[in-house]
Amino acid sequence: MRLVLFKNTILILSLAFFSCGSTYTETNEGDEGTLNDIIQVGEAITADAQRDKDRAKKKTLLEMEVGSLEEVGSLNNNIITGAEQPGVYFPLLNNKKVGVVANQTSVIIENLATFEEGQPGNNKIIKTHIVDYMSTNAITITKVFAPEHGFRGTADAGEVVKDGIDTQTGLPIISLYGNNKKPSKAQLEGIDIMVFDIQDVGARFYTYISTLHYVMEACAEQGIPLLILDRPNPNGHYIDGPILEPKHASFVGMHPVPVVHGMTIGEYAQMINGEKWLANGVTCDITIIKNEGYTHKTAYSLPVNPSPNLPNTIAISLYPSLCFFEGTFVSAGRGTNMQFQVFGAPSLPERFYDFTFTPQSNEGSKSPKFKGEVCHGKDLRNYPQLESLNLDWLIEAYVANGKKKDFFNSFFTKLAGTETLQEQIEQGYTAREIKKTWQEGLKAYEKMRKGYLLYE
Repeated sequence: MRLVLFKNTILILSLAFFSCGSTYTETNEGDEGTLNDIIQVGEAITADAQRDKDRAKKKTLLEMEVGSLEEVGSLNNNIITGAEQPGVYFPLLNNKKVGVVANQTSVIIENLATFEEGQPGNNKIIKTHIVDYMSTNAITITKVFAPEHGFRGTADAGEVVKDGIDTQTGLPIISLYGNNKKPSKAQLEGIDIMVFDIQDVGARFYTYISTLHYVMEACAEQGIPLLILDRPNPNGHYIDGPILEPKHASFVGMHPVPVVHGMTIGEYAQMINGEKWLANGVTCDITIIKNEGYTHKTAYSLPVNPSPNLPNTIAISLYPSLCFFEGTFVSAGRGTNMQFQVFGAPSLPERFYDFTFTPQSNEGSKSPKFKGEVCHGKDLRNYPQLESLNLDWLIEAYVANGKKKDFFNSFFTKLAGTETLQEQIEQGYTAREIKKTWQEGLKAYEKMRKGYLLYE
């Protein structure tokens, strides 16, 4: 893959450029999953001369091939996503009929600097959707395929997204959610190459990697190459959680990976191919346009919300841990403007949970849990970025709730990928004891994952 990308880059330059029976206690001393188990990650955002020089060089090279971008950059330090390198991938799309798998995260960030003397702050940030950008640069897009939440990203989680026409471009939109998760042969007819550009958040139950699987499978079966425009994983700095058991595979977990998988979309695609997870062992012809300036330890703040209920960096960090509440009677904040930053329920005791919120219908959740009811819980909006799954909040809520037999619902096992986690919590395991049972599986996964990484 690196060789293919290297060849493409050279060509362009030459042309011009996520112990049994113990009793739970509130202290859980030494737990790996305690509230103190955090890190500060990332690198300081800088604006040094070398970065400006590098971007000026890229500007020149891109103008040779594209001619319309003044400067392609990122809001995040010097990270340049795959989509922000049109000079590399446009030659692969020219004179071809292109299908695009995209949503509202599929944007190019343009930092248009004025360069006026004495006006250093006059840079203008413009976000251009990849479909709009391709269309205005003579790339022939024939169809757009949209995942969960739809092409413009406004549908509820789990809501059926219908086919239609994009009002901005007039292009046909084919939903890859609901009953049509995998593109059909007819839907792929006439497409020479497929482009996949969607921002993931690094959690197994975030369904965009399931969409990736089905797109790869369909393309492989029809002999259509897939071009993946890679993007950073905001939870790519750690791996954690139980490994999914095959008998519990579903659209919220298709592969035997942990809850937090620690890979970008491009890396994950390589693993799908390499582990022969596609039907009948087929492999997809993939080309990956890598991120520049990114490592798995690099902090990354998404320029666009990846879905309606992940509104900010804090929610994205907390999501892998708080999403377990989706498999319980407890609310994770849907129906508020604090989605996946709070949790609570009307029946949680006020003496332990003094924070309150009242869910109402909103854009991200038309019928949230406990709509119009006051929920008692915890506010985590100031919680530092996580480096591991936090099980304490889940266990605490289970212990504090008076109706333990009604705490979990059938969705919990799908999210966990195993029946064991619910059984361990019901039997009184501590977070540390639960995490010890994950270690063998995580070590095996880490060894497998290593062979597919594109970044340090």
